[in-house]
Amino acid sequence: MTSSDRDDNRIVITGVGLTSPIGDNLADLRANLLAGKSGVSRFETRYMPPVLAGVCHFDTLKYQKRKEVRRGTRAGSVAIYCANEAVIDSGLDWENIDRSRVGVYLGITEHGNVETENEIYEISQFGNDTSVWSHHHNPRTVANSPAGEVTLSLGITGPHLTVGAACAAGNAGFIQGVQMLRLGEVDQAIAGGVSESIHTFGIFASFKSQNALAEHEDPAKACRPFDTGRTGIVVAEGGGICTLERLPDALARGAKIYGEIVGYAMNSDATDFVLPDRGRQAECIRLALKRAGMTPDDIDLVSSHATATEQGDIEESTAIHEVFKDSRKVVVNNTKSFIGHAMGAAGAIELLGNLPAFDDGIAHATINLDSPDPRIPLTCIVANQPRHLGSVSCILNNSFGMLGINSTVIVRKYEG
Repeated sequence: MTSSDRDDNRIVITGVGLTSPIGDNLADLRANLLAGKSGVSRFETRYMPPVLAGVCHFDTLKYQKRKEVRRGTRAGSVAIYCANEAVIDSGLDWENIDRSRVGVYLGITEHGNVETENEIYEISQFGNDTSVWSHHHNPRTVANSPAGEVTLSLGITGPHLTVGAACAAGNAGFIQGVQMLRLGEVDQAIAGGVSESIHTFGIFASFKSQNALAEHEDPAKACRPFDTGRTGIVVAEGGGICTLERLPDALARGAKIYGEIVGYAMNSDATDFVLPDRGRQAECIRLALKRAGMTPDDIDLVSSHATATEQGDIEESTAIHEVFKDSRKVVVNNTKSFIGHAMGAAGAIELLGNLPAFDDGIAHATINLDSPDPRIPLTCIVANQPRHLGSVSCILNNSFGMLGINSTVIVRKYEG
């Protein structure tokens, strides 16, 4: 293999687009993470008292017409906003690019529940008369809808697909983009994850029935990973999408490089529908390190998945400890404490929000960590205040999901 061949296998992030409960671009997200600002608020949902949720406030009409918003889906609007922002941020000459060589790969937790719930409710108001059922139902609820809506918005004629990977989906979207670039299937990948979860009452009702839905008199303090005062998950919506390119292509056009994806892994617990397995999670982390050609000592920052559920926090923290217990420099933080759990978008938003650490050398905090659970074996969690690390060269991002799906992505600072 020549050096040119090796460089073609190096995949870099050249554009970022996102929406989150604390920012609709990377600069605002980062500023609010460093300021310790929560984005959790009270939210009205059908059939239940007000719940706590992470709600996005991006401009749906920035890249869509009102008719397109009505015809499409909330997940599609999130994806269109983030994808357009990422393309603009990348500086790609979009009007002259060969869009048959662009692929769209978006991770999702689930899709179609929002539309189905809304339409069932609507016909219930008319004696269950199916003649009022929307003729847009089928294209709205097919699983490829969010990625497909992006291709319609941006005129992309290359491949598109969604990756159903539960709450590991944000990482899975990045991984799919990297793999397609390395295979030569596409020349640019629009990749990441999106979620519309707060718009379906069913997800709140299900977590409530499991005693896993967070409650707190102060919404800002509701999401409490690793803390003894945790009461469960805060559901959030959002999206995190980036443009990925081969390193030589990015360098040839003088692109800004946010970082290089150097390692990744996915595996399965094969143990339970919802309960995580620390052993398989540790294996996933180790496999990502192996593929990156790294050791635990090479990692500066671990972006944790922890959702503020008792067993989930304990299992993941134990897995991290097993892998990094001899490292003297690694620190751990958590973004869900600010915005809640954005499901299919979680891993993507969490990774992108940490990328500026390559420039400022700061690990944002895990907020609401006032009484650390003594069963958490980690002593390296950045709690309540950002920590200046001096320099950050490597970030490892964990994302795990139901049915025992695990994902880890490693991004390294590009030094030239």
